[in-house]
Amino acid sequence: MPLTVISVAYPLTPVGPDAVGGSEQILTLIDSALVRAGHRSIVVACEGSDPQGTLVPTPKWDGDLTEEVRSWAQEHHRIAIAEALRRWDADIVHMHSLDFYAYMPAGDVPVLATLHLPPSWYPSEVFHFQRSNWFVNCVSRSEAEACPPGARTLPPIENGVDIDRLTANLRKCDYALALGRICPEKGLHLALEAAERAGMPMLLAGEVFKYESHVEYFNSEIMPRLSETRRFIGAAGLRAKRRLMTKARCLLVPSLVSETSSLVAMESMACGTPVIAFPNGALPEIVEHGVTGFIVNSVDEMTTALRAVRELDPEACRRAARERFSAERMTSRYLRLYEELIRRCMLARNTKKELTARVSSIWELQAEQPPA
Repeated sequence: MPLTVISVAYPLTPVGPDAVGGSEQILTLIDSALVRAGHRSIVVACEGSDPQGTLVPTPKWDGDLTEEVRSWAQEHHRIAIAEALRRWDADIVHMHSLDFYAYMPAGDVPVLATLHLPPSWYPSEVFHFQRSNWFVNCVSRSEAEACPPGARTLPPIENGVDIDRLTANLRKCDYALALGRICPEKGLHLALEAAERAGMPMLLAGEVFKYESHVEYFNSEIMPRLSETRRFIGAAGLRAKRRLMTKARCLLVPSLVSETSSLVAMESMACGTPVIAFPNGALPEIVEHGVTGFIVNSVDEMTTALRAVRELDPEACRRAARERFSAERMTSRYLRLYEELIRRCMLARNTKKELTARVSSIWELQAEQPPA
């Protein structure tokens, strides 16, 4: 039976084929899978988003991102979600944003929140929801293990990438690549440092969002490390990313935080490009050391790995991506989970109705009994 699914994005970042953020990319893949399977996909996201389903747009913001702006965006999201629930008879709502708890919908429709960021970034209350129709899941084993004791979470569903759209027949070139949000926790200045030490050219692709800390990081840590052989090329859409990854000798992921997943590492492997990464969060779950890349503990070790990366087989990377990280594998698991949560909530509602009816019958019978 066709489902109606409302997917909710972070209020200030668009979704679509060229989405930059990890949660936006996952939402885009799920939206596409729903439409292909004949389900109704409703997407609540900011203007400029390009889903395959029906977009319920909220205002876009291009200025500085302050707490006041976030509160303003959350309120618009709250209104849009309520409007979507009025317009469509939704079977489930799937929340993908960091601040989902600020605009959780009322009512008894099942609500699934996927945690795309480290558990410590969320308020503790999200792990102990008491409403029977609210559910939380993680995207990796390491993320689930990092949740607070007693957290009420579903089994994790690992992320996936569109393997077919990442396949290209291009010759390898002798440069390293780093790609992602330009912000302190991604440690991209360390990738530039390792590439310089190894004497390997490097390209850095990504977007500098208008958070004060991100802009300051770019100006103080990235700009001074750029040169003719280590260049910043800005944001990269799907086609540019596929070309850059396929031609690169390797991808550098020097993240300084516990990564819940790494779409960029999965995409790189799908392009036949090994990954050199720090062992933070889920990265050791993704990169098989010595086969699809190297797990390293310092800039020195990353420098050594850059000199050895030519020994790895690109086809081993492609094979691992096809077997472990396909979008089809991920979306099929979410569709099965939707059906299970819908069934679970329906049973709970029916049980509640039966109990209410029984209590009413008991009171009615007692009321009919003559006094002793």
